[in-house]
Amino acid sequence: MNQFGLENVRSKYILPRILNEDSNIYICALNQSKFLCDATIQVENENFCVHKIILGTCSPYFRALFRNSEDTYKLDGIRSDIFKIIMDYAYMQKTTIDRDNVILLLLSADYLYIDGITRLCLDFIKEEIHLKNCFYILRFARDHSFLDLKNQAYAYIMKNFSDIFKYSPELMNSTVDELEEIIGSYDLNVKNEDIVWEAVIAWIEHDPINNRRHLARLMPNVRFGLLDPQYFIERIKDHPLVLGDDSCRSMVYDILTLMNDLDTISEIEVEVSTPLMAIPRVPHEVLFAIGGWSGGSPTSIIETYDTRADRWIAISKDDPAGPRAYHGTAVIGHNIYVIGGFNGREYYNSCRCFNAVTQTWREIGPMHEKRCYISVVTLNGFIYAIGGYNGGVRLNTVEKYDPATNQWSLVQPMLCVRSDADAATLNGLIYVTGGFNGRQVLRSVEVYDPETDEWSLIADMTTNRSGVSCIAYHGEIYAIGGFNGWNRLKSGEKFRPSRNYWIEIPEMSMPRSNFAIEVIDDMMFVIGGFDGQTTIDQVECFDDDRNEWFQVTDMNINRSAVSACVMDGLPNLHEYIYQNRELLLEDRRQRLRSEISNDNISGMEDVD
Repeated sequence: MNQFGLENVRSKYILPRILNEDSNIYICALNQSKFLCDATIQVENENFCVHKIILGTCSPYFRALFRNSEDTYKLDGIRSDIFKIIMDYAYMQKTTIDRDNVILLLLSADYLYIDGITRLCLDFIKEEIHLKNCFYILRFARDHSFLDLKNQAYAYIMKNFSDIFKYSPELMNSTVDELEEIIGSYDLNVKNEDIVWEAVIAWIEHDPINNRRHLARLMPNVRFGLLDPQYFIERIKDHPLVLGDDSCRSMVYDILTLMNDLDTISEIEVEVSTPLMAIPRVPHEVLFAIGGWSGGSPTSIIETYDTRADRWIAISKDDPAGPRAYHGTAVIGHNIYVIGGFNGREYYNSCRCFNAVTQTWREIGPMHEKRCYISVVTLNGFIYAIGGYNGGVRLNTVEKYDPATNQWSLVQPMLCVRSDADAATLNGLIYVTGGFNGRQVLRSVEVYDPETDEWSLIADMTTNRSGVSCIAYHGEIYAIGGFNGWNRLKSGEKFRPSRNYWIEIPEMSMPRSNFAIEVIDDMMFVIGGFDGQTTIDQVECFDDDRNEWFQVTDMNINRSAVSACVMDGLPNLHEYIYQNRELLLEDRRQRLRSEISNDNISGMEDVD
């Protein structure tokens, strides 16, 4: 392994030919035969016979050098083995890049203004960024002014901060300037702020003599207002490093004051501002909720959920083709595919695609069957549409969409007819749970192996479930809620393939069927649905580590038959997240006061 942590495994990048084949053969022959060479370049102790016009076409450096009419030119600061690679690029339009040569080749190509090799080397290094070399690459890129590589390494650190802290020594060797910039960023991807505090303490304890004096400088970058108050009291308030610094003790007083204000915010009469320590960071993933059934008819409304701000945002990019419910969604790249569904009159085999970057809709190839109450998953770059209802019969047929060809193809049908089921993928297999076969609500589960194109039954769920939601989470298949033929369900269960049986999990706070489900921020979210009496806007999330459900902010509208998906890596992420983060506390104060006022009015009406 070299100094940048690039393991010694060889890899190649070959440039496409830009000349016709005869020309390339002739130029390669010139290089090999030295015929018509008009200059010699001396690199270290080796002489290279070259053609000025060949080297001049790939580098302005050589064009300037060859203005001096000489026979021999000396290149200092470049190794001969690296120059051989550059010669291959100039004459044969190809270059071999591996983990041993990429750094020297990049620096040499940059020095000689050979943009083609420079770009290839930078792309190679970007693909090699990992937990144990990201800081080295960040510093290397910064020191040599490779801005795009610097941004890529920095983005990697932002996204993977928790894992870098847990599994790599990289963070402990950072400077205070680097650490302050990282933990102070809105883009830092942490589920909870306690990881930021623990990283600061670990960094100080790594070199206490030199680092402890920086605690007061680093503390303001931790969002203490987002911490569990009990954690702050038990782990931070009386920490020896905090007690030993006057500035830190003063900050503790300010934090405690803020936490008290948060507990009594509904009693505050005047507008409140949100201090930096309580402003949530920016999420790296966004949850989309699309379409559904609301107010007695289908809707095309799109909302996104900002997990860090705990807010839903209405996105004014409805599908111009119209609303649909009981559909499925799938994400590939920056595209959201909306599959099948029902608009209140028509059952769809049509499919739509929303590009979240350009924010444009387009039609894609139609399915072979009309399908609502459909189950949709993605696996290995394909979209699978499973079962459903075509307006006449329930289906066991399954088809697969290839985005490269814009075509659907039928695969092996399920063993059971199922609509109102749901599906998830785990370890390269597709699991389909429950549903309705036209006569009864099902508890059976089957699994599809795309390698063999075969379905097989596995252990039944403990409960019959139609309108169920299913997802893979922490290596297990979860089946949540639904309708058992008599009631909407609060219950849920999970299946681990290695043990081949289902076990119950804690119940949701309210029953629901025909709702959306997704995993984001390492928690499982259930969204909207039908509670047996009405469509609902309530959302809650399950944390497997705590084995507990939590309430989160409701959607902006009630809806069931909604579908959700998660997208990360959006270059225009800020268009989908909550904008007024500095007003969050005031928004919270107003909502709480409004709820209290409504409760008081309701209580008075009950008395009357």
